[in-house]
Amino acid sequence: MKKKLLIADDEDPIRNGIAKYIQLHTDRFDKICLASNGQEAIDIIFRDKPDILFLDVQMPLKTGIEVMQEAKRAGILPYTMILSGYDEFKYCQQALRLGAKEYLLKPVRSSDILHMLNRAADELFGEERAIKEPEPGERNPLVELAQEYVAEHYDENLMLSDAAEKVGVSTGYLSTLFQKRLGKGFVDYVNEVRIEHACTYLRQTYWKTYEIAYKVGFRDEKYFSKVFKKVTGRSPSEYRKINQSGEMWKEDKK
Repeated sequence: MKKKLLIADDEDPIRNGIAKYIQLHTDRFDKICLASNGQEAIDIIFRDKPDILFLDVQMPLKTGIEVMQEAKRAGILPYTMILSGYDEFKYCQQALRLGAKEYLLKPVRSSDILHMLNRAADELFGEERAIKEPEPGERNPLVELAQEYVAEHYDENLMLSDAAEKVGVSTGYLSTLFQKRLGKGFVDYVNEVRIEHACTYLRQTYWKTYEIAYKVGFRDEKYFSKVFKKVTGRSPSEYRKINQSGEMWKEDKK
């Protein structure tokens, strides 16, 4: 089941800043929705049914209290935490009576917000279980799935985020897995795959260097030549001159 979070705040820096911080520091939420006013928050609640609602009290069109009242009447009020610049007791009292779990006063540190969101996620979905790390040399299905994805898309503008989304883990975790399992980062692995294919093309004399660079996923011939020399120890032209047998790549990889 996808875990959804709604952040409703009419202040753009606060709303977008919280969302960015959460995306950078946890992958517990599959979808983060944003609302800049109360009516938009209600629309998202009815449409997407978020699991957790991080809600400002004073917003245009509908207040946070009105949002909670309407969602509660419909029986779809999410796990709600209030963020407010008002410390008047009546707002806090109303929010808590409607079912708010937390009532926070601005300003609040992003790390504190993240901590509370993780605690809420633990309560709703259970504590996050650590993924078992493979032993050194042990096969890792996540890495293998990412390698398959690279093999299919190495000639495109391939990013770590693309592979991580395909595998279903965060970019940071996949990067760590590559380093532990293969002893190299994701970018270095992709470049090696591209250079391996480039060697095949270079053994065929009818392709020009810049054409090969583009065919294997590089968009700059100079950068391609730099990476090629780093991986094989030779420039593309040197490789082409001394190797036509198809064995050079295997020798270089030993």
